[in-house]
Amino acid sequence: MKITLGPKQEQVIAEALQSGGYRSPDEVIERALEVFQSEEVWLHEHRDAIDAKIRLGMEQLDRGEGISEDELDDALARLESAPE
Repeated sequence: MKITLGPKQEQVIAEALQSGGYRSPDEVIERALEVFQSEEVWLHEHRDAIDAKIRLGMEQLDRGEGISEDELDDALARLESAPE
């Protein structure tokens, strides 16, 4: 299989190599694929719980239990500015 990378993907690989954590572009891509696969497995294993939370949120919104867009924006801004 032959894959053509765009400039953005090439830059990501170059930065990973410069970090010293990888010896070759193949290692970077292999790690990226491992992470991708593990996320896919996690999503598959937790699909029912994710779907249940989405349904619960939709039901809450239908009952008028949501918050306004401004309140949501404020809450997200607080989360983004909070120290880790």
